[in-house]
Amino acid sequence: MDNVLTWLMLKSVPGIGNLIFKRLLDRFSSPASVFEAAPEDLMQIKGMNRRLASRILHYHIPDTVKKEYELARKNGYHIITLHDDVYPPMLREIEDPPPFLYVYGTLEKSIRNIAVVGARKASSYGMATARGLCKALTRNGLTIVSGMARGIDTVAHHGTLAAGGKTIAVLGSGLQRIYPMENRRLFHEIAQNGAVISELPLNADPEAHHFPARNRIISGMSLGTVVIEAAPKSGSLITARLAAEQNREVFAVPGSIHSVKSSGTHNLIKQGAKLVETARDILEELTHFIDIDSENAERPVENAAHPSANLTSEETRVIQCLEAYPAHIDKIQRALSLPPGKLQSILLQLELKGTVQQSEGNYYSILPKD
Repeated sequence: MDNVLTWLMLKSVPGIGNLIFKRLLDRFSSPASVFEAAPEDLMQIKGMNRRLASRILHYHIPDTVKKEYELARKNGYHIITLHDDVYPPMLREIEDPPPFLYVYGTLEKSIRNIAVVGARKASSYGMATARGLCKALTRNGLTIVSGMARGIDTVAHHGTLAAGGKTIAVLGSGLQRIYPMENRRLFHEIAQNGAVISELPLNADPEAHHFPARNRIISGMSLGTVVIEAAPKSGSLITARLAAEQNREVFAVPGSIHSVKSSGTHNLIKQGAKLVETARDILEELTHFIDIDSENAERPVENAAHPSANLTSEETRVIQCLEAYPAHIDKIQRALSLPPGKLQSILLQLELKGTVQQSEGNYYSILPKD
């Protein structure tokens, strides 16, 4: 009886959360043995009560569990348990590891994972930084773990794939509920070069309370967590806090003192997170796990600017006035002394050429390289 179905069955018992599941597993070795245990033995488990013990002993596998199992098989998903070799080794060490994970793609038995997270509404600077760091970390043999959310997470996955590396996305929804929907293609690309995973049932919606729990998996399966842009009280800061509680490294990329997106990362640095300027700042903290490729590790973060071969002299002049951080059109106009209509026309042409991006409120910045 000790197969994946028994794991799904035990988790479906009302009142069995991750902590009690782990305690039962530590005591009885397998879910099958839990269902065969004597009532007095079950009562020895911390958090157990007579009602829950009786529920376990008289529980029958519900049809919903059987349908869940068949749906996973039909869609080519794997269900890996704490007993499987490919279950993330470092995730096993946290207090409340998921008893099992739904996996789309391929997980490898490795601890060479680094989490990269950040703001959903990231700046050009943040996106360029995420892309450059992930490429450098990938070249040094690390797998990038993130949450496939908009902004920094998405760029982290794309940057890793562009460098030919492996990446893992941890969802705050079931594998049948891809979120955000615009990342459907990315979902499949990640599975071809790594894995998309979730502890949630396949059809679980992306509800708000799922994401803090998801974040403990991102940090828990990684050697450390890198935060690139985070506003106060953001999910990225929750991931960083969880990483610290799990005795993992915490890294933070500094930004502009004028940007609210940098306030969270600056607070992390004040609290002891390591400041990151290049990949080497991360890699040197992990030397007992990995070897450093000095050439790639010390390469500075990519410049956000695109090649200017196809730009006119006026467009080049505007580009030279822009930075990765968005600037208001009035500030650009004052710096260049161009007529407002002329400047807007040039900025539009730069947008069409994929060199500049406009943000809400007539702010403009250099678009990060692909």
